[in-house]
Amino acid sequence: MELTKTEPFTDHQNRVADLAKAFAHPARVAILQLLVERNVCVCGDLVDELPLAQATVSQHLKELKRIGIIKGEITPPRVCYCINEPVWTEARQLLGQVLYTFTAQNCC
Repeated sequence: MELTKTEPFTDHQNRVADLAKAFAHPARVAILQLLVERNVCVCGDLVDELPLAQATVSQHLKELKRIGIIKGEITPPRVCYCINEPVWTEARQLLGQVLYTFTAQNCC
């Protein structure tokens, strides 16, 4: 049986990569920025705010929800989304650790 691409890495490394994936596409960054700016659950407005089709926005929301950085409440016919504060804090800490561990070197 073949290893998956993530198996050779630690749980910590995989989680950092997963959280970084939330910021790895400009559409997801735009969605997160809208949710942060509004600081409330946002329902159908996201499609109106983004230059993307409903299906594309839905796919990005699905990925952000899978990662856990947003949460959503389904109350047909609407789905409302907001930042999942504990996971946002986790992302800030884990990504910050990676970025702040670098110290300037006299290299290259």
